Amino acid sequence: MLQQTQVSVVIGYFQRFMERFPDIKTLSEAPTEDVLSLWAGLGYYARARNLHSAARVVATEFGGQMPATLEGLVSLPGIGRSTAGAILSMGYGQRAAILDGNVKRVLARHEGIAGWPGQSAVAKTLWAAAEARLPDQRFGDFTQASMDLGATLCTRHQPACLHCPVSRDCSARRTDRTLTLPTPKPKARRGHRTSYLWLIRDPQNRVLLERRPPTGVWGGLWSLPESDALECPIRLVDSPAPTEGTPLHHELSHFTWELKPVSVHGTVSLAVQDSDNRRWYPANALPGLPAPIRRLIELDQNT
Repeated sequence: MLQQTQVSVVIGYFQRFMERFPDIKTLSEAPTEDVLSLWAGLGYYARARNLHSAARVVATEFGGQMPATLEGLVSLPGIGRSTAGAILSMGYGQRAAILDGNVKRVLARHEGIAGWPGQSAVAKTLWAAAEARLPDQRFGDFTQASMDLGATLCTRHQPACLHCPVSRDCSARRTDRTLTLPTPKPKARRGHRTSYLWLIRDPQNRVLLERRPPTGVWGGLWSLPESDALECPIRLVDSPAPTEGTPLHHELSHFTWELKPVSVHGTVSLAVQDSDNRRWYPANALPGLPAPIRRLIELDQNT
């Protein structure tokens, strides 16, 4: 959960998730829909699918026990070298380096490593710096301290250099490059996408939802029927003329998604039957939904 989300946001989600899935066995046996439902609102849903898949691999191939080697951990879906290093050092007390966003920033500044960390040559240099600094003991404490240093003092904006315990020999501070290191990612031209989202309600005020494809944006989650043009993707019976609502702009990592709600109320529900990927839900008992979709439904309910 912390890979792409701040701690303050994660806490509530984590507590609810652990109450529902207290161990690997429970998580591995859970339906994917239940996992995604409890993840709804955190974004980057591939993380939830990977976590679920990893639990199943651990349960079937590792006897229900998390691997205790770098090779075993990186073989699991969603676990890369840095996450594996965190598990080894903090979970197993082993000598292993990490390179999350906070640590990259600390090392880039302290060592004076220029270049975008996403480039392979720069990443290789950062990994070498991370491994060279590993202590001979208290590996978990060192890992936590490294992350905390970047999160609390060596921050992206307005770093607190006067309070930093390693500022005396920091290259970025000596050369006045604190605000230019690490080198930002080259800006890519953002794309734009427009979709019509169909808010279809039956006489019982149930909302028609469709399950999204397993990959891509909001993969595997329930959402509203979607089309690229103002033409309903579902054949309806006795439905009134659709009403367009106020568009909602949703910012994603690589494009802006313009979501245009279209309301259709009073549709005869018998025209659309429940199936594995299409289902009527009572408005007061909706499943886990992407936050923008839930917002659109709530706005439509109040109009």
